[in-house]
Amino acid sequence: MSERTLSNMSELQAVNMMLTTIGEQPIANLNDKAGLQDASIAQDILHNTSRQVQSRGWIFNTDLQKILSPDSTSAGGGKIKVDSNVLRIDTTSKVRSNKTDIVERAGYLYDREKNTNLFTDTVTVDYVTFLPFESMPESARRYIAVKSARIFHDRVVGSGELHAFFQQDEMQAWSDLLEYQSEIGDFNIFDDYDTFRVLDRNQDSNQHYAWRK
Repeated sequence: MSERTLSNMSELQAVNMMLTTIGEQPIANLNDKAGLQDASIAQDILHNTSRQVQSRGWIFNTDLQKILSPDSTSAGGGKIKVDSNVLRIDTTSKVRSNKTDIVERAGYLYDREKNTNLFTDTVTVDYVTFLPFESMPESARRYIAVKSARIFHDRVVGSGELHAFFQQDEMQAWSDLLEYQSEIGDFNIFDDYDTFRVLDRNQDSNQHYAWRK
């Protein structure tokens, strides 16, 4: 199932929505913010919030059981570089069952069990990727924009009476995102344990929404 909207929210629209919460006029584009401090702050908050939300790992930004190869086939092995837009990486459940302990360190995979960043064979991993705002589904864009608007308003103006209204909108947007996550993932949720972990981690977190603030 895919989301269908007449017009998906752009990053510019998200920033302008944030600006309206403090009574500021919208801007025409994101490339010319000279002298527009509030717009720059809004975009920074949007970016940071997007990174925080995406780092949880969702069906739209999580790749499962990807095979990574070392950059050298020499006897001593080679390094396995981790792309700069990867937010989190972990070996798959099947690999973990073999008691491997592989993490990211300084932009490369590192085997903590063997104390080395050199590998002689491929490694199978799950990883979470940071996507540009407009590459995400609409429900994710809206949740991130609404959450960012609350943070921006609280930071610039102070919480005040509007805080509760922003929080209600945020909770509704969160619910919509979880619904999207479940609908998109249901085609293989029972066929792939790793996919189930991605879905279940976020669905369970709905019970702790206030804590994550």
